[in-house]
Amino acid sequence: MIELDAEQATARAWFEALRIRICSEFESIERESGSDANFIYTPWNRDNDPSAAGGGGVMGTMKGKVFEKAGVNVSTVGGSFSPEFAKTIHGAAENPQFFATGISLVAHMMNPHVPAVHMNCRFLVTGKRWFGGGADLNPALPIAEDTADFHATLKAVCDAHKAGDYPRFSKWADDYFYIPHRGVHRGVGGIFFDHLEGSFEDGFAFTRAVGEAFLDVFPRIVRLRMGMPVTDADKAALLAWRGRYAEFNLVYDRGTSFGLKTGGNIDAILMSLPPVATWA
Repeated sequence: MIELDAEQATARAWFEALRIRICSEFESIERESGSDANFIYTPWNRDNDPSAAGGGGVMGTMKGKVFEKAGVNVSTVGGSFSPEFAKTIHGAAENPQFFATGISLVAHMMNPHVPAVHMNCRFLVTGKRWFGGGADLNPALPIAEDTADFHATLKAVCDAHKAGDYPRFSKWADDYFYIPHRGVHRGVGGIFFDHLEGSFEDGFAFTRAVGEAFLDVFPRIVRLRMGMPVTDADKAALLAWRGRYAEFNLVYDRGTSFGLKTGGNIDAILMSLPPVATWA
């Protein structure tokens, strides 16, 4: 097992506790829809090592009436980057040893009027220590009220914390979640931050606030839209949009690349892909 220092253990414990709360809230929404869907949890060890010397995680997935496919994963891993990959990681060029713990979430929704969503929070240690993460809304059929609510909630978090910088983090999300070969953004944005160094207490407080904000705003949007009527055209728009989502995650997403290059669980890494999509 990986030996953790006090900061690493504190971050890991909070990510795991947040996972429990998010999954419980998603299951509650399923109950409100008349579904008995629950998350199924699958533990894994890095590099399939029974001793878990390189750490591992737990993949949580649920398929229901509201959440067509939801995945909430937590992991705590450590080891050594390959020399070439280390050059691309903050603080790892001179020392390839790393530690990473975090939560990663993607939800693809049954009703096209309910936006898909992505959220992750992480704490990494290389030659440096930093937090990263964010949350972004990915509607096939954008509703201005939901986009405004999502951004306002995240802006309030940024404005309340010394580590927060909404204009910068919002632009970072817009720039990052962009599909160059399509010339479109993956969704309507949110915030994205990385390499948040300095005080552990400040970075951790901000990261926790981002997780709490997600748990506040996204279930509210789901409950508001999950009963809306759906046409065949709405469903077709959803499936076509999901194709763009899959293209981004497979071609450009750094989290996908990080997981594949550090011996992560393949199913957990590709959990973000939609269950059904179409390409014209």
